[in-house]
Amino acid sequence: MSHRTLAAVLVVVALGGACSSPPEVPVGPDGQPDPVLAQGRDIFGSRCSSCHGTSGGGNRGPNIQSEAVTTKYPDIADQTRVIGEGRNQMPAFGNRLTPQEIEAVARYTREVL
Repeated sequence: MSHRTLAAVLVVVALGGACSSPPEVPVGPDGQPDPVLAQGRDIFGSRCSSCHGTSGGGNRGPNIQSEAVTTKYPDIADQTRVIGEGRNQMPAFGNRLTPQEIEAVARYTREVL
């Protein structure tokens, strides 16, 4: 394999990982995903995954997968406060998202990631 071909393959692999989607919301007993968690997934994918990674494992921002976030914020109200007000390099989303959307993102990170 030439160096150019190898370089092209590496770029495709890297871009493929960057374009992956956050984990799906599992279906409930009724065969449907929880609509609040589905909303949280959509918001996480568009607003949070670029810093926290598509699976929440961290990137520029810290790991926010369920165990990491529930250990740091046992009370979901503390986590929603950080999402709304921001912290360190994380921007505040309270002026961009409704309280219900913030809660949906927090629940998604706690229950799915």
